[in-house]
Amino acid sequence: MTEPLPAGWSGIDGHGWADLAAIRARLEAGADPNSGVYAFGGYEGRPLHLAAEWGTPETVAELARRVDDVDAEFDDRTALWTAVFAHRLDNVRTLVAAGADPWRPMMAGWSPGRLALAGPTPDLFLVPAGHPGLTPDEAATAAEAHRLIATLADIDDYMGVACVADLTTTEAARRLEARPVDDTTMEPVLEDPWADPDAHLGIVGITDVPGGCVVTQPWGYIPSTPEVTLPLSEGTVCYSLFANPKSGDQGLVSRDGVIEDSDTLPGGGDAGGHLTADEILAEYLYQGEAVAYVCAKAGLRLPDARAIIGPPDLWVCLPERDR
Repeated sequence: MTEPLPAGWSGIDGHGWADLAAIRARLEAGADPNSGVYAFGGYEGRPLHLAAEWGTPETVAELARRVDDVDAEFDDRTALWTAVFAHRLDNVRTLVAAGADPWRPMMAGWSPGRLALAGPTPDLFLVPAGHPGLTPDEAATAAEAHRLIATLADIDDYMGVACVADLTTTEAARRLEARPVDDTTMEPVLEDPWADPDAHLGIVGITDVPGGCVVTQPWGYIPSTPEVTLPLSEGTVCYSLFANPKSGDQGLVSRDGVIEDSDTLPGGGDAGGHLTADEILAEYLYQGEAVAYVCAKAGLRLPDARAIIGPPDLWVCLPERDR
């Protein structure tokens, strides 16, 4: 006996939006093409937005022909904006063919078309005559993001990183009350960081880069702790993260000796309408690029990956209280 379909859109998530037969069956069973998806504590989410991000051109086309308005907004964005942000070019083209407007104003001035201009396919849409496109600052931000992401490609997932604006390696070591560690001492540590975890978690590397310095620990979380970030951020700002493949990227923002934001998701792609125009652009450019994200947010312009992958300018041992 065939099991009855769940009511509405219940039970469909993620790649379930790519199943054309399932989407059609739900629609034929009475699911609302315009609403009914659980989001933000209610059922006002729009199926077309989910399909734009997770579905296929076929599921997007099926929903697009049934909705009342292909440009209806949810969470301050249209389905086309969602597809552009998610780099789903196949779904972008399907939505445009269904009548979606790339230049509809939204999201702090970032229409789908303007957003695409900053991404990897800036020629995705024909820019209307008289449209301003990107500002010089936005274009420079996008260009630097593409360069920095390429520079930091293939970084290991397990490490602690702190990016500090306008601070030198020497000053960072002084603020941390750290003592230098010589190369001879570091040789066994680098060979097996877990041979003595308690001692080795007290060692971090510091490197000068244009715009500030980077504190790293390739085997641990210490650079992302308040004991490190708070003194480093006095009079400036420090963006840090612990990149842990088991629990995800965990970020911390410290400014002028105070934690400004904690338990963040660097490079997580959260681009809600509550963000500023600059914040939305950063979330779009650095999706899935946590290390590059914290470097950019601190204003660091790494010329290469050495500050992250080593060897650093200086290895130091932190005081016992920081371990």
